[in-house]
Amino acid sequence: MWNELLTALALVFILEGIMPFINPDGLRKMFALALQLDDTTLRFIGLSSMIVGLVLLYIFH
Repeated sequence: MWNELLTALALVFILEGIMPFINPDGLRKMFALALQLDDTTLRFIGLSSMIVGLVLLYIFH
């Protein structure tokens, strides 16, 4: 179990690092846009992302 959890965490770090490595200016622009969103919108985006992740996990597992 710990092996799978650490593997998943490593993949998260890899995926999160792709954007700043490939396009740092685009990442800055994306963060600037995110700062303009209200809390409700950000929470909806976060919830949607979690639901998509859970569905993908269910499908592939």
